[in-house]
Amino acid sequence: MISKKIYLIIVTYNAMKWAERCFSSLRRSSFPVEVIVVDNGSTDGTQELIKTQFPEVQLIQSAENLGFGKANNLGIEIAYKNGADFFYLMNQDAWIYENSIQNLLDVYQNYPKKAEIGILSPMHLDGSEKKLDIFLDKYISQNFESRIISDFYLNSIKPFYEISFINAAHWFIPKETIEKVGGFNPYFFHYGEDNEYVNRLTFHGRKIILCPKSKVVHDGKQELGKVDYKKFQNLKIETKIINPSYQNSLENELKELYLSRLKYLVAGQFSTAKAISTKYNKIKAESAKLREIRKKTTMSGPTFLEL
Repeated sequence: MISKKIYLIIVTYNAMKWAERCFSSLRRSSFPVEVIVVDNGSTDGTQELIKTQFPEVQLIQSAENLGFGKANNLGIEIAYKNGADFFYLMNQDAWIYENSIQNLLDVYQNYPKKAEIGILSPMHLDGSEKKLDIFLDKYISQNFESRIISDFYLNSIKPFYEISFINAAHWFIPKETIEKVGGFNPYFFHYGEDNEYVNRLTFHGRKIILCPKSKVVHDGKQELGKVDYKKFQNLKIETKIINPSYQNSLENELKELYLSRLKYLVAGQFSTAKAISTKYNKIKAESAKLREIRKKTTMSGPTFLEL
């Protein structure tokens, strides 16, 4: 057995429907885990059930709903300070099997370039445990060049596959990813935070690895249209705030465009000056948006840059 310290972090909010099954499954894991729960102000008895039936769980009770990302960051920070080697982020409406974590560790151990790993993901089953989660079906189909579907059909499954995205219902994250990429951006309260995180992951050259031998359950609603994910597909502005020099480069470009516009106006080349003005206004708007996001993120603390 690999000698690693794994912290499993769950954010709860009125989780009574799943709590017993969720936490009981963690006790049966063949690889022992430390469990941290950050409760976002449940009112349905979730906190009391955890205290009485699962005393081994470290429960952090928030007086308010912090949102998914910010609450996870609290758990990540505690686990990091306690020496975690891996962070397993799991939804409240989810549970694992006996060897789910061990199988993820096996892939990590045998992966040829560990420095490239950003997130390891198990295979998500739906709540019936008889089908793949419909969203995993979607993510696999969008990664058709990896030939996962072909391998499934021909019964020639490989130990792992690279995939461009998978939602954060079950994320197995090495410490090196947290140190390089950080936690979630608390600018996103709920939905979109995992898309933004994957953008930053890609920015840092890290990969998402799907591990077919490891299976878990996510009892989420099986409707692709339940969330409009299109608005989260291109979060370029939010991703750029990780680059401290980007804001400065925008400001410098604005100064150059301003002077250039004056030059063409004086020369009477109004069409060129107008084109420069259009570019100037676009960059100015982006710069203002970045400042707004930075301000909100800083006020939301702890931020994903403060771990």
